[in-house]
Amino acid sequence: MRILPLFALLIAFTTSVSLSQVPSNTRQIIIGIAPDKNSSHVTLSIFEKGNGGWKQNGSAWKGRLGRSGLAWGIGLHPANMEGIRKREGDGRSPSGIFKIGSESGYAFGYAPAIKKLPALPYKMITTRDLWVEDSNSPYYNRHILLAHQPKSAWEKKGQMRQGDHAHSLKLFIAHNEGTSKKRAIANAGSSIFFHIWRGGGSKPTAGCTTMHPAQLSGMISKIDPNKNPVYVLLTASDYKKYRAAWKLP
Repeated sequence: MRILPLFALLIAFTTSVSLSQVPSNTRQIIIGIAPDKNSSHVTLSIFEKGNGGWKQNGSAWKGRLGRSGLAWGIGLHPANMEGIRKREGDGRSPSGIFKIGSESGYAFGYAPAIKKLPALPYKMITTRDLWVEDSNSPYYNRHILLAHQPKSAWEKKGQMRQGDHAHSLKLFIAHNEGTSKKRAIANAGSSIFFHIWRGGGSKPTAGCTTMHPAQLSGMISKIDPNKNPVYVLLTASDYKKYRAAWKLP
């Protein structure tokens, strides 16, 4: 009588472990480690996977996170993590494992061109490019291109290009990603990017991961979509806790 429940428990455990690992075809990871869940500071590193396993690519560098710290986001890690969940407007950066880029795009910027690998899609932002942060919209947490110049207050609020240097170069982090086939979860957080920090690193963010412009451009120049890159953002204690199970560097 106990065989079936035990078997079901084993299947559930196996499924949980498989979902919690970095994808098997991922060969590039950006690791972000914060001191604790309430910190807005982060240390970032890039790792590449070869025949000998994970190896760090270059030196680590400093960045900034959300003003309120971290909260579990929606990504490739299990959905049932214990702790605070990311919410729209909470000032927290989403913690977990996330794809980099999506059908909505990878890198965006004001310049006509940037230093990058040929495989990385880059879009020069125009005044008609919007990123929707309205959770009531079917386009929530998605990029849309208007056929006309923004007219309504809603359209103008969503403009990606507003003369803001901090957002003149950015790379999409697929937290709670909305797609043409799947709507993002309402109020779970949107518009999460890597971008340029403010005040020379003296200011936290609303949820994004920011850094010195030279570090950002250097990082983006290494991102290779063919390596299925992911971003792993964790506290130091959570990195230690999940490192083996999630097959992290």
